[in-house]
Amino acid sequence: MSPLSAARAALRVYAAGAAVILAQLLRRCRGGFVEPVFPPQPDRVAIVTGGTDGIGYCTAKHLARLGMHVIIAGNNDSKAKQVVSKIKEETLNDKVEFLYCDLASMTSIRQFVQKFKVKKIPLHVLINNAGVMMVPQRKTRDGFEEHFGLNYLGHFLLTNLLLDTLRESGSPGHCARVVTVSSATHYVAELNMDDLQSSACYSPHTAYAQSKLALVLFTYHLQRLLAAEGSHVTANVVDPGVVNTDLYQHVFWGTRLVKKLLGWLLFKTPDEGAWTSIYAVLTPELEGIGGRYLYNEKETKSLHVTYNQKLQQQLWSKSCEMTGVLDVTL
Repeated sequence: MSPLSAARAALRVYAAGAAVILAQLLRRCRGGFVEPVFPPQPDRVAIVTGGTDGIGYCTAKHLARLGMHVIIAGNNDSKAKQVVSKIKEETLNDKVEFLYCDLASMTSIRQFVQKFKVKKIPLHVLINNAGVMMVPQRKTRDGFEEHFGLNYLGHFLLTNLLLDTLRESGSPGHCARVVTVSSATHYVAELNMDDLQSSACYSPHTAYAQSKLALVLFTYHLQRLLAAEGSHVTANVVDPGVVNTDLYQHVFWGTRLVKKLLGWLLFKTPDEGAWTSIYAVLTPELEGIGGRYLYNEKETKSLHVTYNQKLQQQLWSKSCEMTGVLDVTL
């Protein structure tokens, strides 16, 4: 990618982020963000990917506080024990555990699913939260570009491997739910079906935005498949906003400076960033309803191309080839 093209890609991503930050600032000036309140959720089981840090940690803690059995899927073994102990202590819920899952490795994902299924427990909620952001060009263990391989393909495979358990766990009036975390950067993304790995011309901004666009397309097609089979499982996608987490190591230095100086005002806290995921998991308003894009606990429109069913199917079929998942065509 030429320096000019890379600069344009970066500008589009930062412009999208700036627009979200401005909206968040206006919202904060008008009273701020309000935490959704839900009743206890005993006897329900949730898996949260990336639950040792940031939004994922806050999501896991909130669900544990409501009495859910929470399984944190992550690759940070050294931190996991401390995180689990802290959540148990703060929520007074002993049903919190960690299972190792490296979303950059299909072998690790399959091993995680095997270990989960050995437990012989239901699965009512799957939150696809983990991800990397604007990292230098590098590959997963399976040879995929890391944004596409970890952010998207890892969750594609994980979700498909857990669908049978989700189907068994859902029931009329109590659907199991798949909630996937995307980003406003998907609005400035393009899906290059001829080069999903960004091998011809790499830009971390383009690759990150594409992975978030792919997650929206994946969610919409998954919901169509679930609805067609009459399954008691729904799939929705959420946008957490611009959140003050540790994902900004590789962004433009000016953005890091703004985050350091004004993050408390302009950025959402990790707790606030988790609220839309929690809403998507628990609100009665979404019972039996999927294929929605949610921002600040409200449905909104995603990029127009995400509603293109032909593109959804093309990406799904290509992803099945890459992961070895059986393709189902509507």
